[in-house]
Amino acid sequence: MIEKTLVLIKPDGVHRGLVGEIISRFEKPGFKLIAMKMVYADKEIAGKHYEADDEWLEAVGEKQRKSYAKKGLKIKEDNKAIGHKIRKFLMDFISMSPVVALVIEGHNAVAHIRKICGATAPGDADPGTIRGDFALDTYQLADGLERPIQNLIHASGSVKEAEREIKVWFKPEELHAWKKLDEVMHYRKGDEEIK
Repeated sequence: MIEKTLVLIKPDGVHRGLVGEIISRFEKPGFKLIAMKMVYADKEIAGKHYEADDEWLEAVGEKQRKSYAKKGLKIKEDNKAIGHKIRKFLMDFISMSPVVALVIEGHNAVAHIRKICGATAPGDADPGTIRGDFALDTYQLADGLERPIQNLIHASGSVKEAEREIKVWFKPEELHAWKKLDEVMHYRKGDEEIK
């Protein structure tokens, strides 16, 4: 099941010089980069990426509520209000400086890439994941400073989301089909080419 997924190395990952390290985390297990560029996202791109979709707003709010609850804290606003606040923070953050946008292809890529990234809240991310190894921000710190959590990276959450997000960041002609050496299944035996 070959899938394509979008990955954004956010401004904090770019500023900290982690672009190469993060990309290598995807290449080492065998995923294939089929598109890559550095982009200054304007408000239009940021708004399309972080759609004001009711389901997304609810999910983001619920995720933050659960993270707070783990620490014994409560949030007064409803999930949708929390989602709107987070969306604004995210749009401001993603457009503050360049991001590196990638399209990655591979078997079951969406789920595997999310696993490599680690939990959205760095404090919940396992060691060995990108966020577990390189990020330490918390929702509480981010909220206190009125900014989004700095977790280095965005990865599409589903195949449907990946399809939508890839179209926000890339034109069809910017996606490159190519074969890795391990995908080219032929070799020579004596004078005979075997496929």
